[in-house]
Amino acid sequence: MNFALYGLHRGSSADPTTMERRARLAEEAGFESLWVGDHIALPVGAPDPADQPRIEAVVALSYLAAATSRVRLGFGVIVLPQRQPVLLAKQVSSIDALSRGRLIVGVGAGYLEPELRALGVPLAERGARTDEYLSAMLSLWGDQTPSFDGRFVSFTDVLQRPQPVQRPHPPIVIAGHSAAAFRRAVTQGNGWYGWELSVDETASALAALRQAAQRHQRPAALGDLEITITPPGPITVETARRYAEVGVSRLLLQPHTMDGSAMDELIKTAGDTLIGKA
Repeated sequence: MNFALYGLHRGSSADPTTMERRARLAEEAGFESLWVGDHIALPVGAPDPADQPRIEAVVALSYLAAATSRVRLGFGVIVLPQRQPVLLAKQVSSIDALSRGRLIVGVGAGYLEPELRALGVPLAERGARTDEYLSAMLSLWGDQTPSFDGRFVSFTDVLQRPQPVQRPHPPIVIAGHSAAAFRRAVTQGNGWYGWELSVDETASALAALRQAAQRHQRPAALGDLEITITPPGPITVETARRYAEVGVSRLLLQPHTMDGSAMDELIKTAGDTLIGKA
């Protein structure tokens, strides 16, 4: 079981000195990866406080790449339909190059209508844009002469350099519990991510994911699909082992609050009681 840390872009971690210090502490504690989320303009009254500091995800991972040397770096997750895919593909390949191949690209379709609308994306189009943008990015990373002609994005006779260090591209992790998310995970993904799922909820989701793999004829079923879960609360070694038994390969931990010293406490506790023991 790998343990990852979520949230160094938020709350008290948004201070640059604190972010750098915590990133290095997490790397030293043995965390496998550091993940940051992607909300650009939260609506007032959202479950997550809109006035809490949040460093933009691409900027945050660029900073974390410079502050660390070994730990992997994850988008957890980029809201793909609200990003321009040609630009995002360039940003992803640049971070992967500068981090020497440590990037994990988590993507999701989003769900906050006011945020999507503020970025010019109708809620009804978010699924179609996610599918198309992901295909366009994969073309830019992998095709010898990239070309794409879609409903929302088109290009031809263009190249992006440098290419990602990880070939053919950094791992793509698809987030979401919908049938469309499961389809994306088994047809275009290297992994799947579930947010705040218990062990039993994870087992149910993975059953649905296996059905999607059979339906879309993924060659190795789920054997080559990395499963990442954020638990709904603190966990023990025994709970981590139960997640592993149902097929989870990475637990992405978050503190109970992004303010104050809770992040420091989580890093220390996980390093002392979980990492290397589950």
